Amino acid sequence: MNLNIDGKVALVTGSYRGTGAGIAERLGAEGAHVIVHGFVEDETQVVFEQLANKEINVTRLEADLLELGHDEIKSLLPPIDILINNYGTPRRSSWESTESWIEEWEHNVLMGVKLSQVVIGGMSDRGWGRILFMGTIGIENPGTHSPGYYGSKAALVPIVKSLARELNQTGITVNLINPGMIATAEVKEMLKKNAKKKGIADDWFDIESWATTEFMPNLTGRLSTPESIGDIVAFLVSDLAFQINGAIIPVDGGAKYA
Repeated sequence: MNLNIDGKVALVTGSYRGTGAGIAERLGAEGAHVIVHGFVEDETQVVFEQLANKEINVTRLEADLLELGHDEIKSLLPPIDILINNYGTPRRSSWESTESWIEEWEHNVLMGVKLSQVVIGGMSDRGWGRILFMGTIGIENPGTHSPGYYGSKAALVPIVKSLARELNQTGITVNLINPGMIATAEVKEMLKKNAKKKGIADDWFDIESWATTEFMPNLTGRLSTPESIGDIVAFLVSDLAFQINGAIIPVDGGAKYA
């Protein structure tokens, strides 16, 4: 299936590891020129080399984008066709203090807003663009830990809908996907440790089965991987998905119904 993103320039924030790296790999495999992003010097080196070895057209951007102004960011980038606002992380906010709340909102909301503002002018001029935000299905049933993280991710829902309306009939689509648990290297290691406490053997098939029936149940019995999320992202930013706009899409295996 031809997604028609060959030669498109895609920036994936936080793609120096984990889900972002998986998204970058899938976009690159479809022919996009991928910009892998990290915050500090040499942070993208490993992923950059992995993608280059797969003959993916890849370049690097290492900068704390929150510290830069609009024009500074624009000067660092070529014209962007596809923006994946992937980066986001909890910062241990709590109900005991306001510490970390601002940082969570800056990383999970404001960085994506800032980058969107940088790229929409060029996308509009070219009559084509894709902006995709990464949320979390955790906004449906948040716990007490990191409430600022879940609050910031929930804020992406109206932000995405508003931006999609703002860019009405420009050729740019704006969408949000809310993944469930993703089997990154860090998550797999965490699950192995927790499964071991339950007496479950060190076999990924058994661990995944336990995780999707007891730890964080879903209806598929499988966890997403960075690469499977990348496949969904690649479709959503393609010409084939031109009618998907302003959408909030759960990618959680039906977790909220389990």
